[in-house]
Amino acid sequence: MAGDRKLPKTSKSRPETLPQDKTAPLLRLLDQHYPDARCTLDYRTPLELLVATILSAQCTDERVNRVTPELFRKYPNADAYANVPLEELEADIKSTGFYHNKARSIQACCREISQNYSGEVPTQLEALVKLPGIGRKTANVILGNAFQIPGIVVDTHVGRVAHRLGLTSQKDPVKIEQDLMTLIPQARWVHFSHQLIMHGRAICQARKPNCAICPLQSHCDFFLADTRSANSSDGRA
Repeated sequence: MAGDRKLPKTSKSRPETLPQDKTAPLLRLLDQHYPDARCTLDYRTPLELLVATILSAQCTDERVNRVTPELFRKYPNADAYANVPLEELEADIKSTGFYHNKARSIQACCREISQNYSGEVPTQLEALVKLPGIGRKTANVILGNAFQIPGIVVDTHVGRVAHRLGLTSQKDPVKIEQDLMTLIPQARWVHFSHQLIMHGRAICQARKPNCAICPLQSHCDFFLADTRSANSSDGRA
């Protein structure tokens, strides 16, 4: 069955105990505060989402969305990307940053799609991750949003927030993905990923999380540990 996903084979170890009891209240809070969380990249086709996701590396979705309308008009299919002079494609995406690497990835990926998949983006994770420039994160973005095939996207936001909440003790993205796939119902994987990304951008930021206004604080290991540490310091004073 296309939507039936197995745990990543490359992650063989699991924590001895996983916080199953905290996921239900966390999911309720995420639904309450981020009910409309979704992919913020604009696209109409799986290929457009693939290209936009590659462009979004080290770039805001807002900037990508300013570039892609003309880009998608100019390059309507994989063949168009595959056959354009590389320097021209680089100029078209320059404002997204790292445009040399991004242009090479897009062109190489589209050549593979054109030659081996009749111009259609494959719907299997194993096939997607073999394409140039496509890792598990990008593959799960494409599968979940373009094809409605469940997957958890572990970007920097998801990894950071999941670790602070105590949903995983892992640092490796594949192992984080495995822990979250174990904890979160499969039907929730795609929406859950968008919710954590939105929460990471809005509140649980990398350098200075805004714990004071965080709606998840009562279930967050990071906040509770920080609170205990502060109370302990006050007691010694």
